Amino acid sequence: MAELARTPRQIGTLIQRARKKRGWTQSQLAERAGLRQATISVIETGETSARLESILAVLAALDLEFRVDERSKGRGEDIEALF
Repeated sequence: MAELARTPRQIGTLIQRARKKRGWTQSQLAERAGLRQATISVIETGETSARLESILAVLAALDLEFRVDERSKGRGEDIEALF
């Protein structure tokens, strides 16, 4: 299932959804990713910068991957409607 994310907040929302789908707490995800729970919180809120290495560790722990693709030409409102 592919999801589109263009902002840190959208990435955080997708990570939070994947974590909750597995029934994990932030602490459980942090342990699996080798990070602190506070780092998971920062990533999920998308309000402050998170290191790319941290985001990749979280994605790996959730068995997800990061892909780069050409930007679709939809309007910004269309993208926001996904979240």
